[in-house]
Amino acid sequence: MFYTEQSCWFVRKVVYWRAAASIAWAVLLLPAIAAMFVVLSRFSLLHPVQWISECLSLLTSASAILSFILLCGVVVVVGFFNLEYYTVTPSIACSKIALLAQLLHPRQFVHSLVHCVMGVIVAWCCAITIGPRYQTLASACSLADGGPQLCLNEYHLVLVLLGAFVGYSHSLCGVMHNMNYVPFHAVQQYKYLRFKGTLPVVVKCSAIQSLYFTRNYLVVYFFLGYIPRSWICNTLGLQLNSSLHPLDSIAGLLDLSMLYHLWISGTFVLLTWYLTALLFRVFLTEVYNFPVQSPFAEQADRSLSKVLSGQQPMILKFLALQDLALLSQHSPSRRAQVFSLSQPGGHPHNWNSISSECLSLLADLTQRLVAHHDTVATNGRAKLQSADSDKKSVSSESSGHSMTQEFRSPGPSGIMQTPVSVFLRSSVAGHPQGSPLTAPFTPDLDSPFSSPGLRRLAPQLEPTSPWGHTLQSPHLVRRGPKLWSASTDSQTSGSLSPSSPASAAGPGPATAEPSLLARFLHNRKEQLPEASSQAVFADSQSHIWALEGLSHLVAASFSEDQFGVVQTTLPSILGSMLVLQEAVDRHFKLPHASSKPLRSTCSVGDCTFKTLRFALRATLKTAIYRITTTFGEHLNAVKMSAEHRKRLQHFLEFKE
Repeated sequence: MFYTEQSCWFVRKVVYWRAAASIAWAVLLLPAIAAMFVVLSRFSLLHPVQWISECLSLLTSASAILSFILLCGVVVVVGFFNLEYYTVTPSIACSKIALLAQLLHPRQFVHSLVHCVMGVIVAWCCAITIGPRYQTLASACSLADGGPQLCLNEYHLVLVLLGAFVGYSHSLCGVMHNMNYVPFHAVQQYKYLRFKGTLPVVVKCSAIQSLYFTRNYLVVYFFLGYIPRSWICNTLGLQLNSSLHPLDSIAGLLDLSMLYHLWISGTFVLLTWYLTALLFRVFLTEVYNFPVQSPFAEQADRSLSKVLSGQQPMILKFLALQDLALLSQHSPSRRAQVFSLSQPGGHPHNWNSISSECLSLLADLTQRLVAHHDTVATNGRAKLQSADSDKKSVSSESSGHSMTQEFRSPGPSGIMQTPVSVFLRSSVAGHPQGSPLTAPFTPDLDSPFSSPGLRRLAPQLEPTSPWGHTLQSPHLVRRGPKLWSASTDSQTSGSLSPSSPASAAGPGPATAEPSLLARFLHNRKEQLPEASSQAVFADSQSHIWALEGLSHLVAASFSEDQFGVVQTTLPSILGSMLVLQEAVDRHFKLPHASSKPLRSTCSVGDCTFKTLRFALRATLKTAIYRITTTFGEHLNAVKMSAEHRKRLQHFLEFKE
């Protein structure tokens, strides 16, 4: 990773020390976790006194000390990989090929290999801790001829291989669920409170995930377990104990004690790693206060304005924007430094640098949204109908001109970060109208951002029209009637065709519900456009902080800006926010865009990046309202275009 000379001070003195502190705390918590594992692995309800005495003697034995040293080494390696692989902007695969490329990347291969080895080490520590049944790979046995021999202890082999399987599965799930993503929480908490609040979730998810990993491992071992068993027996000259059932059989796998020990060992492996990752996230995202203006010339590059405007690592950029959002709300003394003038010269360098960087972020997101919308539109979704028919359909309505302006691209396309192949797939597959990626674009009629002209146009559609019924999609069916649909998708998902009498009569009690398999297939088909929407807003946490910082500073300038430095850039700030809101509204009116965030399932990997677009939409509207409620009618004196003034008037009248 390349760092500029100006940012090396932050990486050395902040990031590395925070990572080291997280590893140190993980090592300090390791004895308590190991003691809990020993107690649960040797649990005996019928002999409580013997159970407690065995646990105490084991915790003070030489094998426990050796295991603790190995576990500490594993925690250090896991902490190093957390530092090496973390990211503040998740990598969202918009296609299966992109996901496969991530899984086959050489860095990912190293990650998987190292975690397999670490899983074997932790599982070996668990084996020598649980009891004599799992301690050694070879054990004395008597064969049919009566002679003593060394036989393979398959219980030990099964437990050690489970560690390798859990390590590989953990690495694989890390790529699929973005477990290396480090989120910044909206509510700021102390490190202890944040760790305490997340700990029950980590324990629960570790136990649940270990249950699934153990199930998958037993299925694999049932079919392929003979391969490692035969190889180890031939390599080490061990025999198979004929008096015991092989563990790759149904009789061998129906051992409740073994199943319990496998599950609890997998939970211990995952809990150790997830706690290390949790501590790393807590320490890394802690608030860092940058000086608004440094009193020393040699530390000028560490000021907030320089950090925001320079080429910095993403973590440094995010922490600076987080600090900007917090100081704009809770620190009047630091806000005064932002509004201050330079001496000599009397120039608002701090405000100009901070505001220009925030506006640059908003403009970049706007260009991305315009490019994303244009990509969808050129594939036939927004421009499927001719312009002449559109003009004829809205010529009788007084709001037709505003609706046409609403659908028009606000500016040139920017850099497209979502793969175009995602949107071209449906046309290549030969479904020009049957895929949700090619359905005609129509905004949500129930949305508060929809045009009144569209609401008056909606009743003109006949029930027998091919665009008169709704898609059977969990993301779209709750949004009310649509002007568009996809007949092929409706048939695929189990809904009736438009030509059938039941479909012509509209939705009712007799309408057939799609089957469970049809819903699953339709959801899988919608995952690609949903991923493309998430990819556009992958780094929107920075834009959320930019909006919060700008809006709070502008609102505070009404009473705190003695020199009027903010009023000079107020037109550009309002214009950027209004243009961004128009782009965001158009994005949410796309057919594949979800209107509400979905409920996330239990997962250690943070899924807040999936709902960043909804948080951005709410923050953007709140930011505009914060400015309009503060300045009120004074905004009528601000120079802006007629379209922006009309949209701003809706905010002044609380109609948005």
